[in-house]
Amino acid sequence: MFLARRNLLHDKLRFALSVAGVALAVMLILLLNGFRAGMFRQITAYLDHAPGSVVVAQRGVTNMLGATSLLPPGAITAVEDTVGVASVAPILSQFVILDLRDKKQPAYLVGYLPEKGGGPWQIGAGRAPASDEEVVFDRVLAERHDIGVGTAVEIMGQSFTVVGLSEGTTSWMASFFFMRKTAAEALLRAPGSASFALVAPAGDAAPETVRDRLDELAGVNALLKKELAANDLTLFAGFFAAPLGLMTGIAFLVGVLVVGLIIYTATVEKQSEYGVLKAVGANNGLLYRLVIIQAMIAALAGVMVGVLLAYGAAALIMAWRPQFLVTLEAADIVWAVMAGLAMALMAAFFPVRLLAGLAPAEVFRR
Repeated sequence: MFLARRNLLHDKLRFALSVAGVALAVMLILLLNGFRAGMFRQITAYLDHAPGSVVVAQRGVTNMLGATSLLPPGAITAVEDTVGVASVAPILSQFVILDLRDKKQPAYLVGYLPEKGGGPWQIGAGRAPASDEEVVFDRVLAERHDIGVGTAVEIMGQSFTVVGLSEGTTSWMASFFFMRKTAAEALLRAPGSASFALVAPAGDAAPETVRDRLDELAGVNALLKKELAANDLTLFAGFFAAPLGLMTGIAFLVGVLVVGLIIYTATVEKQSEYGVLKAVGANNGLLYRLVIIQAMIAALAGVMVGVLLAYGAAALIMAWRPQFLVTLEAADIVWAVMAGLAMALMAAFFPVRLLAGLAPAEVFRR
């Protein structure tokens, strides 16, 4: 450990650059993984907080955010009459394009019945809609367009008053806004219609059993809420999972190359010292451990700095662009440490090969 530390700190600038390179690579890995985790959480946020454990959609519809669903007439009554159903919360939902301050903004409309549920789960300011002329906007969406409680907004040609700002209802893709179901029916010209039914099974009924019974109704498709959420993740996150994974792999490779280059250079510069160690009886195992320890010191120092940078960068990103959620958890730190160890072991490969072929006699001849 003493020799490894001395070799690394012999050129402090080079060591600092190696730590910085690894730190930036680790920071990028953590941010990409945090963005992916945050994206997954945002995609399923509504379903995670919606009532019930079974969702009934139009026949052929298997996800919530990626398709338009319209239940056939009488479907809600049929769902309520199904054995094992305790309660039903119908909602009318649709993606719409809002014109806010002369800017086009995609958003997801949810019309709900206050007495049944399915509306905003956390209102940070104001209150829930009490009439068909009132609406609750996502807080992030409202702040981006300078909208507050009491502001009048135009939605699809009709005027509404923002009476509340909801929390946790935004994403990189679109933000949610909520109104009473009767208001949504009038706005979408679909009186008495529903897009989905959020079903809570009775206490003694298994959700899977209730799902199977509901799936037998005419014109509908019943899924567990977690199945619908998984389908949304597959549809939307699938577009980004591969590119994010590729960028994570590139960042890891950059970290390996940075550590490897620094340790290899330090090993080449110290060939004569290593030759002396071999000449006085040091075996290859000792020299290998020396190189690996150097690589681990550089990598783990970079990991610690990278973790701090990642948390700072995540806070800045979410403050600057709050629609992007970056989720960093304790497990991410463990993952970063493991990545740092992997970087160190892989980076030590070429320096170790150099030492394996080092002959003390050749060193002395030089």
